[in-house]
Amino acid sequence: MPATRIPLGLPRFDADAMAHAAARLTPRDYQILEHLLHHRVLTTHQLERLFFTKPQPTRRRLGILRKLHTITRYRPWTPYGGSAPCHWVLGRVGAELLALRSHTTVKELGYHPDLAMSISVSAKSGHQLGVNDFFVDLRHRARHAPEARLREWLSERQCATIWGGLARPDAFGCWYENGSQIDFFLEHDTGSMTLAKVADKLATYADLTEATQITTPVLFWLPSRTRETNLRAVIKATAMPVATAVQTELDDGPAGPCWLPLPSRAGQPRMRLAELINAWPHLTLGRTSEQPPATDDYLDGLFPKEDESW
Repeated sequence: MPATRIPLGLPRFDADAMAHAAARLTPRDYQILEHLLHHRVLTTHQLERLFFTKPQPTRRRLGILRKLHTITRYRPWTPYGGSAPCHWVLGRVGAELLALRSHTTVKELGYHPDLAMSISVSAKSGHQLGVNDFFVDLRHRARHAPEARLREWLSERQCATIWGGLARPDAFGCWYENGSQIDFFLEHDTGSMTLAKVADKLATYADLTEATQITTPVLFWLPSRTRETNLRAVIKATAMPVATAVQTELDDGPAGPCWLPLPSRAGQPRMRLAELINAWPHLTLGRTSEQPPATDDYLDGLFPKEDESW
């Protein structure tokens, strides 16, 4: 059974509708649109954790944005009954407004009216949601922990724009906690690819390191302990800084003490994400002007954290 049909929004450019929508959008709304542009699809729960604090205001605001044709939604079919959460995608008017704000065109943004439908039927949408979940967890922790900041979150497409075809990470992040900061590339593993192919990705990161003279850790976020153990056995030794963890929401999720660097000694305790900056003392980790600058939490200051009235 296919996913629920997606309304594509306005059939053509409508200046009056654009003006009406623009007059009602807040800074937080534009952040929602930009996240959907870069990260393709987010569930209601993910958007709540990113931008709101309670379910009811989240649903109410998303409903308003949908009526303005700035976003659209679909519900994936579930084979065992029940109801899947709403999955939100950028709508036509939202893309037009972002293009106007960026002094560019919808086409140059990479948006197409059929994008929502293609995402809804794509076999890769689950992988994309998993990548997004990783960063939503980090952002959610940062919203409730004054010592933590998610200072960068770049999508696969943004990474491709910056680093070309040298490497294709699922995402790039910069995480700060308790005085420590680490840049990293994320490889979100679903178990669908052979371990040999997963390990082969490290060669592309080595090429990127050589080309940029910037050493950035590669983090493998794996679906099970068995998968992690087997991958570490395949990788064995590598010149790249690598760490692995099993996907979890416990103990602060990906920010918590779930990471095991490679190589590791017997009985070595797992480390928090920010602590990985000290996991490879023989390497100099860090960015230069060629990498995007980290900001002091890229969402802070754009809207009141507890104001749900918008």
